Order: sequence, then structure tokens, then C-alpha cells
Amino acid sequence: MRILVINGSPKGSRSNTYKLTKAFLAGMEERAGAVKEIFEVEEIQAGRLNIQPCLGCFSCWSKTPGNCCIQDDMQEVIRKLLWADITVWSFPLYYFTVPGGLKNLIDRQLPMLMPFMAEDEAQTGNGSHPSRYDMSGKRTVVISTCGFYTAKGNYDGIYSLFDHICGKDSYTSVFCGQGELFRVPELSRRTNEYLEYVQEAGREYAAGGISPETRGKLDQLLYPRELFEQWADLSWGIDKSKAEQESEALVFTRQMAALYRKESYSGKEQVLEMYYTDTGERCQIVMGKDKSRVVTDGFLSATTKIETPLSVWRSIAAGEIRGDEALMKQLYKVKGDFNLMLKWDDYFGGPGGSTGAARKAGSGIHIPVRETNMGIMLIPWTIFWIFTGISNYIGSFVSIGACVLVPLLFYQNKKTLYDVLSGALVGGLSMAVLLGAPLRMIMPLSYLTFGVMWTVTCFGKMPLTAHYSMNQYNGEDALLNPLFIKTNRILTLMWGILYLLTSVWTCFLMGAHMKTYIVAVNSIVPIFMGIFTVWFQKWYPARVARGT
Repeated sequence: MRILVINGSPKGSRSNTYKLTKAFLAGMEERAGAVKEIFEVEEIQAGRLNIQPCLGCFSCWSKTPGNCCIQDDMQEVIRKLLWADITVWSFPLYYFTVPGGLKNLIDRQLPMLMPFMAEDEAQTGNGSHPSRYDMSGKRTVVISTCGFYTAKGNYDGIYSLFDHICGKDSYTSVFCGQGELFRVPELSRRTNEYLEYVQEAGREYAAGGISPETRGKLDQLLYPRELFEQWADLSWGIDKSKAEQESEALVFTRQMAALYRKESYSGKEQVLEMYYTDTGERCQIVMGKDKSRVVTDGFLSATTKIETPLSVWRSIAAGEIRGDEALMKQLYKVKGDFNLMLKWDDYFGGPGGSTGAARKAGSGIHIPVRETNMGIMLIPWTIFWIFTGISNYIGSFVSIGACVLVPLLFYQNKKTLYDVLSGALVGGLSMAVLLGAPLRMIMPLSYLTFGVMWTVTCFGKMPLTAHYSMNQYNGEDALLNPLFIKTNRILTLMWGILYLLTSVWTCFLMGAHMKTYIVAVNSIVPIFMGIFTVWFQKWYPARVARGT
């Protein structure tokens, strides 16, 4: 598979369109590698070549057939066009057609044609000229971005041009609106998602053709029209009402406010204050029921205040550093209501929001993601402690039954190592009771085993509670958050210590023939610990955020 890429953008490899082209080629290369097909690519940057405009002298038809009288780089371009099996035309939309330099290259293809009149049913128009060379079997791909919110209705000139050159429906096109967004790091999550669709299109094209499903993803808008046009206007950094240049910090804040999701409205206005310590500027984003607004004077009482260098927050927005990592390094501080930070993607994730409980598929369908459930881990232990306290043998049989049935819940929930381990441990303890082991020994041992299971995980990569509490904080993304992990490591250790101590007083109470108090004590203490856990999950991150 020999591919020629003709990059028609004056920006060359910095072109927004070229990002799509690279993704498409990456997909083609993956497919070629999978079927062990040779994959060769050559690239031409039209803007760097010396290609003069066509003189219209027709010397290439009459005096020197097949050879242009202008001696420049076009001769090499024609050689590569003849070499390639697939030609990929990559360019931005300029005034509803191709950039000027690329148009020169297209015009100078005249030597590749014969002067005689012919009728080609595949081509658009009345009349054509036959090719001087055998071009059968060669394929064409046209990839382009434009600055409008949609490609629809803006590519009539391009369709007309390539319909004449290649023939209607004889080439593959990938046209994308909102092209300028591919250079905005703060929007890389969405643009990278689109590039994945383009890469998939490349894989499918190399295998035979782009599927309707992938074509549907390519035709989706990156962002709704209103949001895109607001972003586009803000990117110029000019106040529309005053026609004055705005500061970088203010423009950045306005762009951030444009991503506000009104679906996250909590029932009352929230005021996020951004204090940029390196520029000394202060801006507020007021988040209301229907929209957000930016305040630069007449400041309101802030519910959440972030003190940060503009450079740091831009790096966070661009994905160059994680926000939670920067917070742990004390690169910025947060005062006031920390809940906004915990649910940042819900407030400023743009259309679609966060990816916690449901991932948004390219087709727009929400696909539920199986979540972990701590209840699954606790069921065998709870049943064992309650029922064996009532009757040794009946409780053991009920516990074993629970261990057998609990795995059925894995069809709806994502299982963890601790769910499986709990079933095995409780099953083993129940069997020990049935074989005659004294309950006054097994009951304390069960709490000791449970406590050890919690405590040991504190010294590993991921503490036990993190496997379950991540569901409340953007799913598995939370596992990359060092503050989340540290908070859970502390809580897991405290719960582990609690159950280690529980084994001690359970042993004492059973030895003192105070068995009736065990269920009451061992139920009440975890309730207080649970209340503490809820408080600590909010207090500790907020304390770290304040820098105290």
C-alpha cells in the first residue's frame, strides 16, 4: 500500500487538518500491520514547493506532450502521483475552496491528461479529457477542516471540484467543522475523542470502506453551535461591546465559563472566584440555573475561591498536569466549598459532562458501566456475625449459602479481589464452626481476619476503600488522583485498626460470658465510624486544598 499525502495547508505540519490526516494514516497503518501488508507513505507540503501558476499555454499537450514548459517542483509531484496507490489530499477550507498554493498544484496536473475530448460517465460535468496514464485502481481521500460550526453546506465548492476530477462518489471525504478547536489544549478531551473516530475510519478504509456507524460519529458536531461560536468569539480576546483587547486571564476565565453545564445547577447560585496570583487579577464565574456569567467588578461573596498562577491553571486545563496532582504539590489553593472541586467535570465538562456512572458512546447512547459495590463484600461477613451469634450450625449453613449466592451479583456489579476473598474467608470460617471449632475462638478470629484484610491494603498501591468509593468520584479516573488515594489510605487504615480492636474486645466479651453484648457493640461502633468517614472525606481534601 503506497500512500501519497498532499498537505495543502500553508501551516504545513502545524495544520489542524493535518492532525486528522495523521490519525487517519495511523488507522490505515494499524490495519496494514494486522494483515502484514507493506505500508509506505510519502508526503508533499504544497506550501514549501516551488510550483508556479499554470500559464494556459497548452505546451504540455502540443509541443512537449506530457511535459510542462515550466521547470519547477511539479514534475516530482506528478511522479509521486503516479507512484501512489492512494492519494490523500489534506487542506483547510479557504474561502469555500482549496488554499491558493494547492490550487496551483491541482491546475498543473494538466500534463497528466490528453488533449482529446471524451465523455466519462463517472465524472461530473459535460465533457472531459482522458488520462495519459493508467490510473485504474488508484484511490483518493480528501480530508479537510473549516472554521464554521459545521462542515455541512460549506463544502459545495470542494465537492464540485473533486466530483469533476475523480468522479462523483469515486473518492472518500472526511470534512470536519470547528477545525480551530484542534489547536486548543483545554478542549483536547473532546478533540482527541474525535481523532479516535478518524483513526477508526482509517482502519476501516484500509479494510474496504468506512462503516455507516463510524461515518455517523465523524458527522457529529464537536460542540453545539452556540458553545462553539461563543468560544470562537472569545478566542480573539476582544470585548465585543467595547472593541477593546481583554487580558489573557479574563479571556481564559470567559472560555472556562462557557463550558459551564447548567444541568449541574444545585438549586442556588454558586460563585467561583479565580484569583490569578501571577497577574494579580480576580474574576468570578457565577453559575446559575440557565447559564453562567463572568464578573470583573462589583464582586459577589464567593462560595469557592481558587488562588492559582494563571500558568498553572492553563496547564491543568490543557491536560499537561492533573489538577489533583497540582493540588497535592501545593501549586494552588482552594478556599470555601470544596465540593465544587470534587465534581469539577460535572460543572465544567462541557456537553456530556463527566464519565462517572455512564460513558457516552460515539453514537450518543449512554452505556451503563458496571460499578463496584462494597455491600457485596460485606454481605458474607454480616450474615456470619449475626447468624452464628444466634446459632452456630444454622448460622454457618446460612453463611455458606450466602457465599455461594453472592457471586450472582457480579452480573450487575464489577467484582473486586476483596469480594472474592471475603466469600472464601467466610466460607472457611463457617466450615471450621461446622467441624467443631469453638465459636469463642472463631468469632474473634473472623474480626481479626477482616481487620487484617483492610490494614494490609494500606501498604499497597490502592487501599481497599478506594475500590468502592471511586464510584462517587468519576469512576476509575479517581484512582489517578493522589489526594483521593491518600484520603482513602487513611480511612482504610482507621477501619482496619477498628476491626483489629474489635477482635480484641470480642474475645474479652466472649470470655467473660457477655456474648449478648457483642452484636450491639459491634453494630453501634461501626455506625459512628461511618459518620466519621462521611465527614472526613470532605474535611481532609478541603484541608489539603487550603494549604494548611
